[in-house]
Amino acid sequence: MIDKFRSVFKVEELRRRIFYTLALLVVYRIGGHIPTPGIDGSILASVLANNTIFGLFDLFVGGAFAKATIFAMGIMPYISASIMLQLLGAVVPYLQRLQREGEEGRRKITQYTRYLTVLIAALQAWGTAGYLTTIKSAAGVSAVHMNTAAFIPLTILTFTSGTIFIMWLGEQITERGIGNGISLIIFIGIIARFPEAVVQEVLLVWHGSRNLFVGAIMLAAMVAVIAAVILVTRAQRRVPVQYPRKVVGRRVFGGATTHLPLSVNSAGVIPIIFAQSIMFLPSTVAQLFPNTDWVQNLVAVWLAPGGLWYSLIYGVIIIFFAYFYTAIVFNPMEIADNMRKNGGYIPGIRPGKNTADYIEKILTRITLPGAIFFAAIAILPWVLIGQFNVNFFFGGTGLLIVVGVALDTLQQIESHLIMRHYDGFMKKGRIRGRSM
Repeated sequence: MIDKFRSVFKVEELRRRIFYTLALLVVYRIGGHIPTPGIDGSILASVLANNTIFGLFDLFVGGAFAKATIFAMGIMPYISASIMLQLLGAVVPYLQRLQREGEEGRRKITQYTRYLTVLIAALQAWGTAGYLTTIKSAAGVSAVHMNTAAFIPLTILTFTSGTIFIMWLGEQITERGIGNGISLIIFIGIIARFPEAVVQEVLLVWHGSRNLFVGAIMLAAMVAVIAAVILVTRAQRRVPVQYPRKVVGRRVFGGATTHLPLSVNSAGVIPIIFAQSIMFLPSTVAQLFPNTDWVQNLVAVWLAPGGLWYSLIYGVIIIFFAYFYTAIVFNPMEIADNMRKNGGYIPGIRPGKNTADYIEKILTRITLPGAIFFAAIAILPWVLIGQFNVNFFFGGTGLLIVVGVALDTLQQIESHLIMRHYDGFMKKGRIRGRSM
């Protein structure tokens, strides 16, 4: 294993990409500690300590929201903009044409995503700024110690600029670093809360507030969830593909039997991130209407994390995006056409459309159990949080994102190593799946 880690730094390009990624993540963490002018972070943190909705949101931004830093909005506006454009891309002809135009089309869609991110971030910052002006400590001291007329526009500008800068960091990591930049930013935000969460749990056990047996159960559940996520993420359905022999002169080419790997979780952690971003939307809207009772009641009662309606909606959205994003990243017709052009075929299936239909049928079947599994893992730990007052970090959503992003990044590192004839990290213990 040590030799494999050494191999990572022997490849100049890979070494450069890793250090570049780490440097930008450090910049992100530094920005997460720069306070926003005009607000007392200690009062805000004490008020939001028992708020489930904002506590979960704070988990995704690495504690920046509770501290009222310049990165308080995090990357969620960018994710919301991406969701909206991807959904519109399925129904708007202009966006569909852009998706088919290749690199130039993707560049235009990216630009539209940036514009929409700025708009969403500004609206969210406006609502958040108004919400912050209403926060007071138990002694009646306001969290905002600045004139409201000056505080709101300054906060809107600060939060929006912070989101734009995070968006730029994510794009730079994706382009010049290793892994998906947006996912890594969320990943590092969650990881940053891990030491604090562990210390809190240890202190609870030490002072007798937490039963040792409950702590052991919680630890075992975490290990089980991590193991299950790795197993499902790495699981594949291997479809056999046959290539005929070709005789050129006196040489024989081809004739090999290989397989087409269809992953149970082709979409990765994107459905989890997208679904969680949508579930933050009601609380964001509620910030714009602080004095409207029915809106506040809807968010606080009906859509509270761990509640029945919250869990049902969250699970359905995860399953929906699992299918939606799989359809985006995996095109059965394109795979079938490439196989036909190279003379490949699936035994017993006619090339062309029949092959595409067969692949799509298999993909539809294996995506459903994977999506249901991830939805269950994301929802069920809320029972632990509700029953045992567990830290937000130990919820299923955080663990799913951490494990999924780590595996995806490790897989990209492995691809770089294998391309340069080094041994990867995941040679052993792969789930082979079914051959038929």
